Amino acid sequence: MDTFVLLASFAVFCAIGVPVAYALGLSAIVTAIWIDIPLEAVMLKTSDGVDNFPLLAIPFFVMTGALMAEGGTARRLVALAQVFVGFIRGGLAMVNVVAQTLFGCISGSSVADTASIGSVMIPQMIKAGYPRVFATNVTICGSLQAILLPPSHNAVIYSLAAGGSISIAHLFLAGIVPGVMLGLSIMGLCLLISYKRGYPKGEVVPFRQALKIAGESIWGLMTVVIILGGILSGVFTATESGSIACAYAFLVSMFIYKEAKWKDLPQLLARVSRTVGMVMIMVGFSVAFAYIMALIRLPSIATEFFLSISDSKYVFLMLINILLLILGTFMDLAPMLLICTPILIPVIMKFGIDPIHFGMIMLLNLGIGLVTPPVGPTMVIGCAIGRVSMEQITRELWPFYIVMTIVLMIVTYVPEFSLWLPSFLKL
Repeated sequence: MDTFVLLASFAVFCAIGVPVAYALGLSAIVTAIWIDIPLEAVMLKTSDGVDNFPLLAIPFFVMTGALMAEGGTARRLVALAQVFVGFIRGGLAMVNVVAQTLFGCISGSSVADTASIGSVMIPQMIKAGYPRVFATNVTICGSLQAILLPPSHNAVIYSLAAGGSISIAHLFLAGIVPGVMLGLSIMGLCLLISYKRGYPKGEVVPFRQALKIAGESIWGLMTVVIILGGILSGVFTATESGSIACAYAFLVSMFIYKEAKWKDLPQLLARVSRTVGMVMIMVGFSVAFAYIMALIRLPSIATEFFLSISDSKYVFLMLINILLLILGTFMDLAPMLLICTPILIPVIMKFGIDPIHFGMIMLLNLGIGLVTPPVGPTMVIGCAIGRVSMEQITRELWPFYIVMTIVLMIVTYVPEFSLWLPSFLKL
């Protein structure tokens, strides 16, 4: 009955339109009253949830991505991608995915990737003769790499939801191979579709112009070097690399590219503060929610349930994939990580699954939910930029879903793709 009260109250609050962050806190309070736990305990757990040093990485990375998007880095990365892949059949689709890969290593956010690169690439693809729906679908699916590639905000959230026991640096490294694999798979699909439908080729960029483009984009790409290089070398923690990358992004955007305006800086800070504030509220209340789950033994109940179905970890992983794919269509990625991770971590330990590998499975599963109706925040942003309806793009998304599902199965059942890089570098 305790479990029913917690989950049912959460579902009711969400159904009546209460934001997910507050629904987590309110359902924790309702259940605390039900099981006769002092409300001070819930408040203390909420406070403890945000009193966490690694959480500082999130505002730094969000601010870095916002500064780079505002300062013209996205446009320069698109031009750089054009040099490498723009000349082949369906070249602009390839440029879109490559640019999303590069910018994803700066923003760490699928929504930011779609908004920044999509605002440049979708109109450009439409002007070149690509259908609006195809241009939008390439953009929203290509942006999912940012969820896996460092500095993924959601990898930080997963680490915190797991109790802070999983290294953020390990998660960043684990996401590189699956992220690149996803990008290459989408590029392969775009190439196949482009040849089948006769989409246009681009032009080869002259060598001198290519050098100029590379020279301009190198300042933006140095952000990736700071983040990855600092973590891989052991010089910086993830939080420290985020702070240095943020300072560097400010200098590049304001004094080198000079495209970010001083008068727009307060509005930019306000936008970042709203985003970070909501994340922090969600993290705090999710810790209280997880505390109540532990008191009512929900993780233990979940473990017993899955073990009663099968003692095979392969069957368990298939069930989890199906569950997360369904749940991801109704709720955003971050709250799902905060809710599901504390429940599932004890289960995966029973099955002997590495939590770093499982983190990649969760991120990719819930990431696919970002481009799946009825919620799909990344899909909503793409539709707004491409000026198409969700129904229009959904009808033509099935080849992308097939490709993403194949990548998901490979990541799920071949853990070496996620684990070999952290093991090789021995961080």
